[in-house]
Amino acid sequence: MATSTGSATDGATPVDELSYSDAGAELDGIIGEFETGVVDVDRLVEQLERATEIVDELDRRLRRTRMRVEELVPRLEAIGQSDGGEAGDAADDDEGLEDAESDALF
Repeated sequence: MATSTGSATDGATPVDELSYSDAGAELDGIIGEFETGVVDVDRLVEQLERATEIVDELDRRLRRTRMRVEELVPRLEAIGQSDGGEAGDAADDDEGLEDAESDALF
């Protein structure tokens, strides 16, 4: 029996346990099967239910990720502004050191 996070396909990994790329690959496989026009009628509804579960789960993950990114980007920007460019200055210092080390070798 299928659950909201379970599987419509007997023995398949529950959708919420699949990695994003594995879920996408499985969805591509289901779509490919539909596109060939060779779909076992006995499995049609089962495959449609599984595809729907995968799409719902991937959409949830994308929305959650987008929200998290929208929370984190301002924090990173604030950190960059509070540093006052010190991170860039340190990188410039490292380049100068590398130049001096290469000059010393020749």
